[in-house]
Amino acid sequence: MTELLDSVPKENMTFEMCNAFVKAWGKIHGYGGGKSEIQPFTKYPKIMVSVSGGADSDIMIDLIERIGHPLSEVHYVFFDTGIEFTATKRHLDYLENKYGIQIERYRAKIPVPLGCRKYGVPFLSKQVSQYISRLQKHGFKWEDKPFEVLYAEYPRCKAALRWWCNRWGDHSKMNISNNPWLKEFMVQNPPQFLISDGCCSGAKKKTSAMIEKIINPDLNCQGVRKAEGGARSTAYTSCFDEVFGGCDKFRPIFWFKKEDKAAYEAAFEIVHSDCYTVYGFQRTGCACCPFGRHWEDELCAAEKYEPNLYRAAVNIFGKSYEYTKKYREFQKKMKG
Repeated sequence: MTELLDSVPKENMTFEMCNAFVKAWGKIHGYGGGKSEIQPFTKYPKIMVSVSGGADSDIMIDLIERIGHPLSEVHYVFFDTGIEFTATKRHLDYLENKYGIQIERYRAKIPVPLGCRKYGVPFLSKQVSQYISRLQKHGFKWEDKPFEVLYAEYPRCKAALRWWCNRWGDHSKMNISNNPWLKEFMVQNPPQFLISDGCCSGAKKKTSAMIEKIINPDLNCQGVRKAEGGARSTAYTSCFDEVFGGCDKFRPIFWFKKEDKAAYEAAFEIVHSDCYTVYGFQRTGCACCPFGRHWEDELCAAEKYEPNLYRAAVNIFGKSYEYTKKYREFQKKMKG
């Protein structure tokens, strides 16, 4: 560990980088060894590392390979959601060659194209899509009526109705008012297609659970950073979760901020995929997903660099793209 920390140029070392190395070493390396007479052992003889091909994932892989895992069998896994940039898949090959590792590819349990046909397409955010989906399942008529009236008509849809009627508390992000003019827009323009966040569950959560059953790891590592924002990062309060009787969860770079990430990239000459270096993305996820803030930029890049993916994205998410554009135009009109 001392040699590792000394190898980092002082101008690049940050507190969080040092902290990440120490924590990862403590979790992944065995106890004992060296000149001690204690028999080396590890709590985690089998480790699963979820690889996305994104920038945070790149740093996590480098960190794990840099500290080593002498007593553990590490499984790097990538699950193909069914809507991935070819640049991401090329980058997986690069990572395998650079570190001498194997990244096990798995097809999603329910690929995004199938999930969208089965459950509905994403719109705005996971929370918004989830509530809209619940209302659609109950045949909601998209009426602007008091909560009590609507609850009497739809008694099994309380949570979604609270969202629709802004009943989650003043200024709550759980209210529909968190998206300006969305309620007014939907009253005038009821969705004529199914909306849902179900594709995420089928392509990611259920796939991750499926792979865990196959590999049966003792520790699952994920490249999640709190500073990146979004539902994934806010779902956790620390870098580690101990799961009694199950697989512990570890997020090695959870506390990295933007400056820590940049320092690590400079110190170890981290090379990211063409999605970053050529297409100009700041972050990646499911390609051209309507949940992404910059889905239009991704769509433009796909049209330019990966036309087959562009056509697939328009075919899968097209109704959501058009509905989102119509909502944005409505917002501008209401703002005057």
